[in-house]
Amino acid sequence: MAELKIDAVVFDVLGTLVDEPAGLRAGISTFVTPPRPSSSSSASSSSSPSSSPSPSPSPSLDDSETERLLLLWQRHIEREQRRIVDGDRPYAPSDALDREAAGAVARARAAGAEDPAAADPDAVDSLARAARRLRPWPDTVAGLARLAGRFPLIGLSNASRTALLELNAHAGLRWHQALSAEEARTYKPDPAVYRLAVTVAGLTPERLLMVAAHAWDLRGAQALGLRTAYVARPVGDPPTSSDRFDLYAKDLADLAGQLGVV
Repeated sequence: MAELKIDAVVFDVLGTLVDEPAGLRAGISTFVTPPRPSSSSSASSSSSPSSSPSPSPSPSLDDSETERLLLLWQRHIEREQRRIVDGDRPYAPSDALDREAAGAVARARAAGAEDPAAADPDAVDSLARAARRLRPWPDTVAGLARLAGRFPLIGLSNASRTALLELNAHAGLRWHQALSAEEARTYKPDPAVYRLAVTVAGLTPERLLMVAAHAWDLRGAQALGLRTAYVARPVGDPPTSSDRFDLYAKDLADLAGQLGVV
C-alpha cells in the first residue's frame, strides 16, 4: 500500500467517538422508570391532608424490551435519514428525527403497558434529548488530544448543529472544527456532507483521512476521494470482505501509532 500523505483527519462522531446505543438505552430506561420522589418529599406530601397521592412509577423494562425500543428508535432514524438522502422527504434536522423516534418509542411503550410518561410531551422531549447525552469511549478524549498534536481534527456528524454542540460538551470532545450535516441539509453518506470537510480544510480529498466505525460511512467518504480508516467499536458497522480501506485500527491509540503520532 502506498504511504498515506494526510494533512487533516476527519472523524465521524456517533458510534465512533461516543457510545450512542448506551446513551439511548439510558434515556429509554429513565423515560420508562422515572426517579422515585425523595423520602423527604414523600414524607412532606403524606403529612399534608390536601395532597393527592403520588402516581405509581412506570413499570420497569426487562433487557429484551429495552432492546426492542432501542431498535425501533434506530430503525426510524436510519429509515428517515435514507429517505432524505434519496429525496423522498424534505430535509429535517436530527433534532426533529430524534423527537419522532422518541414519540414512536413512547407510543410503542403505551401500547404494551400503562405508562404515564408516554402521554407526557415533556417526558418525550427529554427522551429525545438522550441522543445528545452520550458518553465517549474510554480512548476517545486521550486519542483526540494525541492526534490533535499532529493533525487538524474535524468532526463531521449527522447530528444537528445544536445537538452536536451539546454532545461535544457532554462528552468532552475537542476539535479544531466541528461540522454538522445540517450545513448541507442532508445526511451522510450523501457526498455533499463529506464535501463540507473538504471545503473547510481547503485540501484535495485525498489529503484528508476519514475515520469511522461504520463501513457505510467510509464508503461514502471513499467515493468522494477521501482516504479512510476503520476503527473497531462494539456498536459499529464492520467492513465486509469487499471493502478496501486504507487503515484498520483496533482503537484510537492504534490509529495514532499507524499514523506515526507518538
